[in-house]
Amino acid sequence: MSSLMVPPVLQSPREDATQLHRAFKGFGCDSATVVNILSHRDATQRAFLQQEYKNMYHEELTSRLSSELSGHTKTAVLLWMHDPAGRDATILRQALTVSINLQAATEVICSRTPTQLQTIKQLYYSKFGSRIEYDIELQTTGDHKKLLLAYINTVRYEGLETDRAMVERDSKSLFKAGEKRLGTDEKTFIQIFSGASRAHLAAVSAAYRNIYGSLKKAVKSETSGKFEFGLLTILKCAENPAKYFAKELYKSMKGLGTTDSTLIRIVVTRTEIDMQYIKAEYRKKFHKTLADAIHSETSSHYRTFLLSLVGS
Repeated sequence: MSSLMVPPVLQSPREDATQLHRAFKGFGCDSATVVNILSHRDATQRAFLQQEYKNMYHEELTSRLSSELSGHTKTAVLLWMHDPAGRDATILRQALTVSINLQAATEVICSRTPTQLQTIKQLYYSKFGSRIEYDIELQTTGDHKKLLLAYINTVRYEGLETDRAMVERDSKSLFKAGEKRLGTDEKTFIQIFSGASRAHLAAVSAAYRNIYGSLKKAVKSETSGKFEFGLLTILKCAENPAKYFAKELYKSMKGLGTTDSTLIRIVVTRTEIDMQYIKAEYRKKFHKTLADAIHSETSSHYRTFLLSLVGS
């Protein structure tokens, strides 16, 4: 594909720093070189490069990138420069305090593992001097707030074993809390969805389907708004996180215009985690490659950067 550049030969952080500094000099920035180097460096290499650049030129690389790049390219590149946990903490801080985006905050919190959330919470506090729970309290309301606070603070098992009796008990409890009664017992939904391991919740969903029908449909009919989105994110990520992100990427590029903030957030945050699985799920579900979809919805250095992260 024409927008994919040939990966640069892997070189030392010093050589990368020198090339980047050269790309910033003169009239206008050589964005092609910047994008080509940075998109082919992993988290460790990016950390060494940032340190080397600061040692050599006495300024932060991210500050220089911020002044040299613009638009969606700048947004994507600056987000990429973080390590995965620091990036999530930064996204959450932005979404909860700067440009309020509760959908983005809910997606990040409800799609991460307990281990990831613990690291994110620690980094959030050390980077921004505020507890994430405090910012969630300020910006969210009702059952949505209760779900996010419970999900971010509950220690969940991360293994694959499940207990059949507990699975059946929870599927029955969810039926009684929702479809069986008039009105919804939201407390039960919050308790089970925030306390269950992914393996347990996936098993509950399968058990529910065998007896009562689709748990996803039950959530959609019994809840609404951001609370519904949070519950569905937790459930879909318990069953198949790659499929969940493939669908969210499709939605971000569907119809007139592209929701670039979602496209950037998902591509950049999943590249170093499960992008190969997301690509496979995207092709299986939508009968075209994710790279082709991104190519048709983006342009210029922005397109090149995202395609380099996604890979052909």
